[in-house]
Amino acid sequence: MGGRAERPRYFHRPLEGVVPHRPGVRRRRHGRGAVDGAVRCRRRDRADGGTLAARGRTGPVVRRRRRVALISAVTVAALTLAGCGSATPKTGADGHRQITVLLDWTPNTNHSGIYLAKANGWYAKAGLDVRIIEPGANSNGLQMLTTGKADFAISTEEDVTPAVAQGLPVISVAAILQHNTSSMVALTSSGITRPRDLAGKVYGGFGGQLEKALVQQLVRCDGGDPSHIKFVQVGDADYRVGLTKHFYDFVWVFDGWEGIQFTDIDHLHTVTMPFIRYQRCIPDWYTPVIATSQKLINGDPKDVAAFMAATKRGYQEAIAHPREAASALLAAAPDVDRTLVEKSAGYMSTHYTDDPSRWGWQQPSVWNRMTAFLRSAGMVTGKVDVSRAFTNRFVGG
Repeated sequence: MGGRAERPRYFHRPLEGVVPHRPGVRRRRHGRGAVDGAVRCRRRDRADGGTLAARGRTGPVVRRRRRVALISAVTVAALTLAGCGSATPKTGADGHRQITVLLDWTPNTNHSGIYLAKANGWYAKAGLDVRIIEPGANSNGLQMLTTGKADFAISTEEDVTPAVAQGLPVISVAAILQHNTSSMVALTSSGITRPRDLAGKVYGGFGGQLEKALVQQLVRCDGGDPSHIKFVQVGDADYRVGLTKHFYDFVWVFDGWEGIQFTDIDHLHTVTMPFIRYQRCIPDWYTPVIATSQKLINGDPKDVAAFMAATKRGYQEAIAHPREAASALLAAAPDVDRTLVEKSAGYMSTHYTDDPSRWGWQQPSVWNRMTAFLRSAGMVTGKVDVSRAFTNRFVGG
């Protein structure tokens, strides 16, 4: 796939700057990438909400960021445009209902179940013509759901919660991963062994409120002084280079991708502090999730049910047969590193869920605890009814 020189391109997120988080994976891009599975979403003009473009990442680095006012801006724009797009899937010439799925990033193992379901023809058998779209520079998934530009979008709990709090009619219909697979990672040579050791060190990240709140709470809970942490905004950086050249001491990674990249591909000697190990300090939460609009659920519940049944089957197959999952993803995105995808697929097969029959299931307690954390960090205000933020109606189990 080539060297590490070309870094992945990250895309605008609907609530960028309010609850920014580490990207779901880090991917290189060479040309258009996926064949069918990553059709680039066209750059939207002003009528489609393009005026929001400057608020997030518009290239390989983080540009401008906004604070709490952004939620209201996105909410107003989304609600204003909500009637401009259709939330009813169209029927093609073959009689199949056309469904558009908007990814959060370039194709990766978070999306394997969707690609596997499509490759095996399970969507087609359900009467669906599923089009998987890779986001463009100005795309934001939750707004595209509310405007009817997409039927389903890959999102996160930390994005859905404030969106729902502000009145956006979006809802999570499945958790792709049952538990958070994030970690703080440092080089072994740094002397860092536990969260309190991060005090006095330099964190390299995207400069988001959620990042800072989580890092500080981890350190505080482990007996360290978070006021001694230096936060450096590095944007779309090559973490391997940044760590080995000591530009910063620790970073936030995803174990199923960057964690594998560091240890199995780059052969770095690292110490890992998984978030899941510190649940007494910070919440576990769902990232990523599959979201849709309440309008689509109300108008076409059968299409939602058919899509989710095939998707659940896809993830169950990815759990049982990770090699097949890797092959389906690579067929759609042939330029992604094969070794990394195969290793990631194996890792993900044991982390999608503890019980394949209950893949996608979401617990109210997880949403409540994360909502409380977001509120304590000043990222959500007012009361949030989490029953409006997610549903298990379409995953069964």
